[in-house]
Amino acid sequence: MKEYELTVLIHPDLEADLDKPLDKVKALVKDAGGEIVNEDNWGKKKLAYRIKGEDFAVYVYMDVKLPADAPLKISNTLNITDEVLRYLLVTVDEKGRALLAEDKKRQSDSSEDSEEAKEDTKEE
Repeated sequence: MKEYELTVLIHPDLEADLDKPLDKVKALVKDAGGEIVNEDNWGKKKLAYRIKGEDFAVYVYMDVKLPADAPLKISNTLNITDEVLRYLLVTVDEKGRALLAEDKKRQSDSSEDSEEAKEDTKEE
């Protein structure tokens, strides 16, 4: 199975009861033979331009593992799902993900070093 990133923009009126549209998307992934590795709700955000007459959408990001034929099935279904304004399903860039992880590690190491330096100056 190959790793993908799925970002779904859900209709803003469904923000109060987000479980139903999310369950639809999760069921769609599982029915296609995939699995959801990680899910992150980014909340309601203003869109750069109007989509289907809406200025806002609820962004939900998922890391998913899918078999080869699943992306087409998921795309075809999400295209006709009323709750979903837009979606983006892309393959994971392993090199990019590794660089991001390395950068985060480097930043956390440098912040720890700067905190230690601050503590050393306080002690003196």
